[in-house]
Amino acid sequence: MENDSDPTLTGDPSQPSPLPNAAGEPPTSPLLKRRRRKKLFPGMIPSHALRQHSSRSSGGVVYNEKNMDDLFQEQIADDDLPSASSSSRSRRIPSSSSSRLARDLDVEAQIAISVGFPVDSLIEEEIESNVIPIIGGASQANYIIVRNHIVARWRTNPSVWLSEEAAATAIRSEHHQLVTAAHSFLRRYSYINFGIVRNPPPLPSSASFPSVIIVGAGFAGLGAARHLISLGFKVIVLEGRLRPGGRVLTRKMHGAGVVAAADLGGSVLTGINGNPLGVLARQLGLPLHKVRDKCPLYLPDGRPVDRAVDSRIEVAFNQLLEKVCKLRQAIMDELKSVDVSLGEALEAFRRVYGVAEPPEERMLLNWHLANLEYANAALLSDLSLAFWDQDDPYEMGGDHCFIPGGNGHFIRSLAEGIPIFYGKTVNRIQYGCDGVMVYADGQTFRGDMALCTVSLGVLKKGVIEFVPPLPPQKQEAIDRLGFGLLNKVAMLFPYDFWGGSIDTFGHLTGDSCQRGEFFLFYSYSSVSGGPLLVALVAGESAITFEKAPPTEPVERALSILRGIFAPKGIQVPDPLQVVCTRWGADKFTYGSYSYVAVGSSGDDYDILAESIGNGRVFFAGEATNRRYPATMHGALLSGFREAANISTAAAKSKLQVVDKANVEQAMDLDNLFKSPDLSFGSFSALHDPTPGNSDSISLVRVGIGERKQGSGLLFLYGLISKKQVLELAGIDGDEQRLNLLYRSFGTKLVGRNGLGSQGEALISRIKASKSSSKTKIGLMNGTHHS
Repeated sequence: MENDSDPTLTGDPSQPSPLPNAAGEPPTSPLLKRRRRKKLFPGMIPSHALRQHSSRSSGGVVYNEKNMDDLFQEQIADDDLPSASSSSRSRRIPSSSSSRLARDLDVEAQIAISVGFPVDSLIEEEIESNVIPIIGGASQANYIIVRNHIVARWRTNPSVWLSEEAAATAIRSEHHQLVTAAHSFLRRYSYINFGIVRNPPPLPSSASFPSVIIVGAGFAGLGAARHLISLGFKVIVLEGRLRPGGRVLTRKMHGAGVVAAADLGGSVLTGINGNPLGVLARQLGLPLHKVRDKCPLYLPDGRPVDRAVDSRIEVAFNQLLEKVCKLRQAIMDELKSVDVSLGEALEAFRRVYGVAEPPEERMLLNWHLANLEYANAALLSDLSLAFWDQDDPYEMGGDHCFIPGGNGHFIRSLAEGIPIFYGKTVNRIQYGCDGVMVYADGQTFRGDMALCTVSLGVLKKGVIEFVPPLPPQKQEAIDRLGFGLLNKVAMLFPYDFWGGSIDTFGHLTGDSCQRGEFFLFYSYSSVSGGPLLVALVAGESAITFEKAPPTEPVERALSILRGIFAPKGIQVPDPLQVVCTRWGADKFTYGSYSYVAVGSSGDDYDILAESIGNGRVFFAGEATNRRYPATMHGALLSGFREAANISTAAAKSKLQVVDKANVEQAMDLDNLFKSPDLSFGSFSALHDPTPGNSDSISLVRVGIGERKQGSGLLFLYGLISKKQVLELAGIDGDEQRLNLLYRSFGTKLVGRNGLGSQGEALISRIKASKSSSKTKIGLMNGTHHS
């Protein structure tokens, strides 16, 4: 029995089919109603829900997103690309091709829409970047055509770097300034040339670029690090764990010669259209496994759920959500001041309309409610009625998919070549007008800027001290947003006893308080390399799960499986290996993923994403992404976003780059003064270690007030005798000590660089004496001296 941890950033990808089942199998239902996402309201169905889903063979449907290349090449030929002009429909093609022109423009526009661009307007970041001098008119129309073309062209082959010159080959020369503006913007904001690309240009010289310390090596931190390095920034990543990935963890399970890869954290690509992880999969040549539609449900005694009852309760469940939506619309003004929970509203309507009163119907309804709690990693009683689904309009379209072999493929590729210091648990981030200092396990890292990508759970725990403290608005947003819990039990078996025709099946329970315990089983046999089942634990059950010994829930899971398959004459063997997650107890996450709690709103995601310290400390992670929270791609996109914001902030403020030599000198002194020979008040002293001189020179350091913007103490230094140090220590109060220092000793306190040759020689002797116990850290050059 093993324990591990990491939250599943994505939700339930099961996609049941509306078709009748084979004989003896329980019924299944339409796709969206048992999927990870949250609801089906009339008039609010995501566009991809309206597609007719393929009913290919019962075997796993495996396809590769590289097939998109064929589609794009079919629609967009290299000799038939857009040529912007005053007419938004102008192309350098024969007039007889006008229908082809319209089709090409539509295809390029659809591709741009899939990655988040509006049809006929600029996004906020484009406006702020001044991509065109005047908003509106022909200039904007032409820019949009050029922008869409560049996005579409790169998406035809995202494995190869798209240069500005290549992007301009089909654009008339008088419009190349639009190409320059669009390519620069798309490059900076990671709409093109992100991930793992071939033939990138040489890295720009980093001498004039600021240094950035990134806290956390999950999707957000790795995505930001790669992008910043490609822009020329000096970057290091501090990671508390001994591995990259954060809440994405692929674990190799094995036993008796059987091996499988289990995603214990984020597991499902929730919608492939426009998803940057889909692009990354194409770059790495990874096939995608579409999560199949069929999801049979079983009663507690193992019997299949009656088809008619299942259909009726599913309709009733969606009607309850519809009524709650209408109520919300009617009282939205009141909800803004006094929010209530989604669970409270659903239960009120259930009672009023007498929904699901018989026991079997109630169990079915509770299964749907458990699925809703899984989608949000939260109890329904904690979800905001007003804003729990605020991100639904932005859902990624397309199929939900697994990556064969697990999402560790992504993490390993993104982490390659990044300077990551593992085992560095950050406990303090200090910032001010002259840069940042990040404290981790007794070491101090200095830089120009910092990017914090830790989980919302860690921010809620307050285990990282910010100096100065976080602005009240940000702290309040942290407190308001919810951070929920989802756990998994991964079981590796000697063989696949459940059959290879399904990816998911569900189980009902008579105890409403435990409706989320093993309510859904994932089959990973088709993608993990071995017979692997993963049981989900959501809602209240996810909380109680962590309080029990691992053996108890595993025994219950096996009991459920044997109750389902024994009546079919199928023996359920003992598992070869079992891994139970404990995300709530994980000190690097304290939970799984964010949700909009009662009293919170989507605005809190935006507040959490705001930088502090006049562009010194930035924030990324799924809980900073209003459009795509609680997803792996949301975390990655937030890292791209903040890399662009850091680049923009550095350019606007013309940050003074921290001089490497000065920083190393200051860090040396910081380490030396961690163990002073004498400390009193704001004073500390290091004595000359040379033996035989009772009145030798000492180096004294004084912390004076606080720096501008409250970034902490300003340290000044002076050289006085050891006898004078003892005299200062014998006086009460720093003010009296400073008077004695200035007036009686005649000593002038100076900065680090003003100590002169005598001071430098003394520091060298002290360093030599303490070299066996002191650690020096090289800044931003990827070198760790120990």
